[in-house]
Amino acid sequence: MNDTVKYLLDESRIPKAWYNIQADLPQPAPAVLHPGTMKPVGPEDLAPLFPMALIQQEVSLEREIEIPDPVRDVYKQWRVTPLYRARRLEKALQTPARIYYKYEGVSPAGSHKPNTAVAQAFYNREAGVRKLVTETGAGQWGSSLAFAGSLFGIDVQVFMVRVSYDQKPYRRALMETYGARCVASPSGETQSGRNILAKRADHPGSLGIAISEAVEVAAQREDTKYALGSVLNHVLLHQTVIGIEAQAQLELADDYPDVIVGCTGGGSNFAGIVFPFLGAQLRGGKTVRVVAVEPAACPSLTRGRYAYDFGDTAHLTPLTKMHTLGSTFTPPGFHAGGLRYHGMAPLVSHLQELGLITSTAYHQTACFEAGVQFARAEGIMPAPEANHAVRGAIDEAIKCREEGVSRAILFNLCGHGHFDMQAYIDYFGGKLKDVDYDQAELAMALAGLPSVPEPA
Repeated sequence: MNDTVKYLLDESRIPKAWYNIQADLPQPAPAVLHPGTMKPVGPEDLAPLFPMALIQQEVSLEREIEIPDPVRDVYKQWRVTPLYRARRLEKALQTPARIYYKYEGVSPAGSHKPNTAVAQAFYNREAGVRKLVTETGAGQWGSSLAFAGSLFGIDVQVFMVRVSYDQKPYRRALMETYGARCVASPSGETQSGRNILAKRADHPGSLGIAISEAVEVAAQREDTKYALGSVLNHVLLHQTVIGIEAQAQLELADDYPDVIVGCTGGGSNFAGIVFPFLGAQLRGGKTVRVVAVEPAACPSLTRGRYAYDFGDTAHLTPLTKMHTLGSTFTPPGFHAGGLRYHGMAPLVSHLQELGLITSTAYHQTACFEAGVQFARAEGIMPAPEANHAVRGAIDEAIKCREEGVSRAILFNLCGHGHFDMQAYIDYFGGKLKDVDYDQAELAMALAGLPSVPEPA
């Protein structure tokens, strides 16, 4: 048995605590506000949606939060995930760069999402919750929560964005295999969905709409809670097992990243790989350049406004300050459905405002081109979302070649593309086209941002 296999099978290597970057921020992120009072929300405002344990994690300033043993026991099924050196890709690019990727596609659901799904299902089970309701874009989050629900005896209902529901039937089948009920959103099952369909019967849906439907259902029943797969602080917290493991693995390799690249939609996998390294930097460690890569058709970090906004289209959620395209914005139906959200995680948005990260945006054909190049060199077919990180990492490696400089580049390959074969078929058939957002719709959505008074 070689050393790498021994390392991956060593259960003691699985992190015992999640890392909370809020403990090390030079200034705290803006408060979450109640849309009626414009005052910071309290635990009682969130209690209809989340169990108290998760609410406490949402506002915690502790640097480390212990991972419960039942959660670590489930993590053992796939963690520690491998960290690879992409030597064949380096050779193909003729770059002096050292490219590393953390591969989260080895989880049962095929992505990083179970890291938080398992934790959320556990805490809800402990609180006596019998049903969880959620939304999903590409289906990776929905299938992950369905998997976690099956482990902890919780019923799961998933509102899946209509365009992805039609594009990705295999993800839907995976959710149903795990026992979840999957509904295309907007649907006729909620008032939020019916209102959207009354205006446009063939609406392609959005994550904002699907969130509204899930929140509406959860708020109507005492035994039902809502679960979110990205954006919120506790979700990003759970994903930090990725970066914590990567730090230890790179230490074994006697290396440290100069650049970290992550794809961003809501911000969870980006935070998972980046936050532990940024935390080390904020505590006096080595400075790393961090690049967030997002889709050009839904560019919240690069084109959005940093402002208070609702997290959903029907305005059922509190107000968070984030980079947003407006809660009524509907992105075009590009294939990276997991990145089709109008806003960015408040903590990720805050880091950009502090100048600790930078962001860039790509169209989908350039990302699929990078994904194919990666697959032909490394043998792993990335999910459409992960292709954005691959594109960013390749471009960083090309810069190293052009500058004649060797840098260590780290990125998170957050999921495999085995359920996204139609997207690759469309790419090879020349049917995958670059799409741009509607400028007029964006202007209208931004014009509708809520008016929030400046703090006294």
